[in-house]
Amino acid sequence: MKIKNNRRTKIVSTIGPNSESADMVSRLIKAGVDVFRLNFSHGNLDQHCRVAKLIRKHAAIEGRYVGVLADLQGPKIRIGDFVNGEVDLKIGDKFCLNLTEEEIEGTIRGVGVPYKDLSKQVNLNDIMLLDDGRIRLKVDEVQESEVDCTVIVGGKLSSRKGINRLGGGLAAAALTDKDVSDIECFNSIQPDFVAVSFVGSTDDIDRAKDLLKNIKINPSIIAKIERAEVVGDTDLLDSILEATSGVMVARGDLGVEVGDAQLIGIQKDIISRARRMNRVVITATQMMESMINNSFPTRAEVFDVANAVLDGTDAVMLSAETAVGKYPVEVVKAMSETAIGAEKHPVATTSRYRLNKRFDDAQETIAMSAIYAANHFDSVRGIACLTESGTTPLLMSRLSSGLPIFSLSEHASTLQRLALCRGVVPLYFESAAFEQDEIEIRALEFLRDEGLISKGDSIILTQGSLMGVTGSTNIIKILCVS
Repeated sequence: MKIKNNRRTKIVSTIGPNSESADMVSRLIKAGVDVFRLNFSHGNLDQHCRVAKLIRKHAAIEGRYVGVLADLQGPKIRIGDFVNGEVDLKIGDKFCLNLTEEEIEGTIRGVGVPYKDLSKQVNLNDIMLLDDGRIRLKVDEVQESEVDCTVIVGGKLSSRKGINRLGGGLAAAALTDKDVSDIECFNSIQPDFVAVSFVGSTDDIDRAKDLLKNIKINPSIIAKIERAEVVGDTDLLDSILEATSGVMVARGDLGVEVGDAQLIGIQKDIISRARRMNRVVITATQMMESMINNSFPTRAEVFDVANAVLDGTDAVMLSAETAVGKYPVEVVKAMSETAIGAEKHPVATTSRYRLNKRFDDAQETIAMSAIYAANHFDSVRGIACLTESGTTPLLMSRLSSGLPIFSLSEHASTLQRLALCRGVVPLYFESAAFEQDEIEIRALEFLRDEGLISKGDSIILTQGSLMGVTGSTNIIKILCVS
């Protein structure tokens, strides 16, 4: 494996009709995708299984470890269908949200909403947001079977668009029957990450973990942060972070609920909290939206991606840009170039975080010591971390050094999960094939043969005195490559 660039920020790419072929998966991996997102809001299980196999196959061909993220649909509340597919609402129009269980075709006067609890969760004068806030309704009257509204922001409204309430509060259970059914089939996909949509509490995470445990797989859980009530309660947000392996700043629905003006501060806070709590974080939604139809991004989109990189996000995510866009490979390359450019700024390569913090165990102490040494010893070209579970390189990646963290493991599942960690380069290294006293020299030879280090370089090596035992990292050395 040769590192083609020194990009530390990872790229998550969503698979869709324009990117699910074997050729396109291969090209996207070559372009730099680190994790592929399978969106369970679309497609079927057979399609997702086929694509997952393609990802594993072509990642192996390229000699890379690439993660697979299964993104559950969740309880996105949607309106029903219109007789003619869409209506054109004008300011001042009266519009009824009909909550009866019968299938009702919508008209200019109203539409069905298959969510009977809506009447219990909205109040007089609430603002309802449809189609990601493009249409806005003010609630005039709430009855058990309908919510009567007045249009305050009009426009064309088509069938099956999402509905939210300004300020949040529409609290359907995070895991729907469809989500449960999808999870029960995940043995055939073996995802490295499972994203739970519209998380409202740790109960949602616990239920997902139980369902995955029942089918005997243990992927990392990513909580999608997209509810106003979650970001409005720091204790709740911290408890969700504590319960997961990471979070996604899902700026689409979150922005609808809190307002776009609030998003930038919320994004920065979530990224900071996630890193502080040793959790990975993905920044998502409309990062290079114009490249769905154009071969290059706008300057504003470049700045948006760069800003997330400077905030310290582990990964930036592409959605429709690679799923249905005309230029999936080009957008990955553009995002990669933007990340590399942002990472040249000193704020992305240095960190004073945790300088005064006391550590809880030897593993964390070793991880932080390695990063500190890397930041203060000019001849060091990287950190080599012999790992079983991936915890030590994850801890290292919470601090900025500007140097690659070579994660050496013989466990494919560990390496695929580390594909999401900022600055970590997952590499297969079978330490069990060597005697304990020759592992150091073999690790250096391996990195040198791969072209990752050169003669005369120094490398920081961390390992455990008990090889093959999770959580045993307690040794740090600075070695010179001969």
